[in-house]
Amino acid sequence: MTTANFNFGLLIEAEELVPYLGHDLIRIVDLSRSSVYEQLHIPHAIHLKPNVLLRQQEHATGLLPDEQGLKDLIQALNISKDHHVVVYDDEGGAWAGRLIWDLHCLGFTQTSLLNGGIHAWLGAGLPTSSNQEKSAKVENLFEIEQINSQYRILYPELLEQVEQASVQVWDCRTVDEYTGQRLAARRGGHIPNARQFEWSTAIDRQNHLKLHPLERTKQRLEQLGFDLGQPVVVYCQSHHRSGLAYIIGRLLNWDIKAYDGAWSEWGNRLDSPIITGESPS
Repeated sequence: MTTANFNFGLLIEAEELVPYLGHDLIRIVDLSRSSVYEQLHIPHAIHLKPNVLLRQQEHATGLLPDEQGLKDLIQALNISKDHHVVVYDDEGGAWAGRLIWDLHCLGFTQTSLLNGGIHAWLGAGLPTSSNQEKSAKVENLFEIEQINSQYRILYPELLEQVEQASVQVWDCRTVDEYTGQRLAARRGGHIPNARQFEWSTAIDRQNHLKLHPLERTKQRLEQLGFDLGQPVVVYCQSHHRSGLAYIIGRLLNWDIKAYDGAWSEWGNRLDSPIITGESPS
């Protein structure tokens, strides 16, 4: 069986995955806390720690890994070009979305987010395991040909677009971070013209951390003034929370890029334009 037979979308429900548990070409990846994974996880899921998804440099704490880091990630995932990767976590999808973004950037697009993650899996009464999973070594690992800039924007390009007011910017942090009341870098506030819509607003805490219906989230974004027909750049503090925002954008067929330098870069620089004290519209 090849990946074409799975017919998984970017977002899948727990029940859709059940028939494929143990399939050679399905790689289930768990990004929950280690303590949760050790206690229980989806059968055959391998565990990854979030630190393998990012690279730190002077100010920016959540950058896309360098080429070697990405090769190490592929090796840890143990995937070929024929695999389909299903990712979940225990927090509603931020780290899981971040891994999917990393994979999209390096050219691997056969990916799905498990809606609600381990909470939804348990809520559906599905089987779990506490075994430390190890998949058989894949011989033909996926080869990175080039980094796809379609889903990523760097500081110089974003700065230019912000100064020209030619891009929509989605700040998915909290209101306090957006206004600068809560400081997580040298400087607080937000990128000029950014609109604030917190990432977790899209999660239904009454329904096992699954996403709210996309139509509801779409309407809220439009009420804030976003035009889903025009490109958008999303950011948070370190491109962790914006991992889920990226997935939401893709599910809404939005032309979305993530700024992985994020506020850790923008707010720590002393020359970047910043707006403070302004509450979201």
